[in-house]
Amino acid sequence: MKQWNEKRYYSLDYYLKETFHDKVYKLSLNGGMTCPNRDGKIGFGGCIFCSEGGSGDFAANAALSITNQIESAKALVKTKTKSNKYIAYFQAFTNTYAPVEYLERIFMEAIHHPDIVALSIATRPDCLPEDVLDLLSRCNEIKPIYIELGLQTCHEETAVLIRRGYSLTVFDHAITELSKRNLLTIVHIILGLPGETRSDILETIEYLNTKPIHGIKLQLLHVLKHTDLEKLYLNDPSMFHVTKFDDYIELLMECIAHLRNDIVIHRLTGDGPKKLLLAPLWSANKRLVLNTINQQLAKKGIYQGIHYSVTKGEPTCKQKL
Repeated sequence: MKQWNEKRYYSLDYYLKETFHDKVYKLSLNGGMTCPNRDGKIGFGGCIFCSEGGSGDFAANAALSITNQIESAKALVKTKTKSNKYIAYFQAFTNTYAPVEYLERIFMEAIHHPDIVALSIATRPDCLPEDVLDLLSRCNEIKPIYIELGLQTCHEETAVLIRRGYSLTVFDHAITELSKRNLLTIVHIILGLPGETRSDILETIEYLNTKPIHGIKLQLLHVLKHTDLEKLYLNDPSMFHVTKFDDYIELLMECIAHLRNDIVIHRLTGDGPKKLLLAPLWSANKRLVLNTINQQLAKKGIYQGIHYSVTKGEPTCKQKL
């Protein structure tokens, strides 16, 4: 079986060292944008799990220039690394939801910083018009550009429940257009969404196996304060099942085993801010979670892709639309 150093899966750390020949850290930035799912273009309030920070709770201060945000973020990690190689991660809210002239200014400011080796841009598949795609393609000629898309699930019923705000066909189109331009895509999915079974989650994995994606973030569903998910959690506990630690480890290992082995795994659990986290509280001990995952993968002889098989015909989840 394929081995990625000591890991049994294609980890982000392994990929970055293989690509940039050094330890590389992500610096979380804030481009000062909002989201069409918050400002009324699509809806208000965002996805039901999204925090007030637009999933950018660890991002730098948006009042600072991009250069100053980079320097501020570098100062926070300077004790962790001797490397001067960083990825500028535009994390908060929807980072292509602005006029292309503004996007060009902030992306170029980041990409020309001498310590930045790549840009990672979190956005929505319905916020990638032609002029923005062309800009991203031009940036990609200077340094690598990674586009992060929050799919969360391939199932339309769940997507409506979480207020994702776009259909699977929109995601399909975005993936195709990004791939045409050689832009590498990282897809976020959430394990433990209300009403989803083990089979539903594996269908999302199998669906992504058929797509030209570069990376994936496997995210545990966190219930955070000041979100609409908190209201469901407090007012209707029967609405969904809070994932137990052992159950999550088992589910995650199944996802890894079924995932195509050329897809880089950027995340295995997620980082809900401890001051906002309501459930599951065990997820706050990230080191324990990651150590347990690695131990159990070795104990059970599981490698990424060990159960991967090419899906024939249309994925099941696509038929549910």
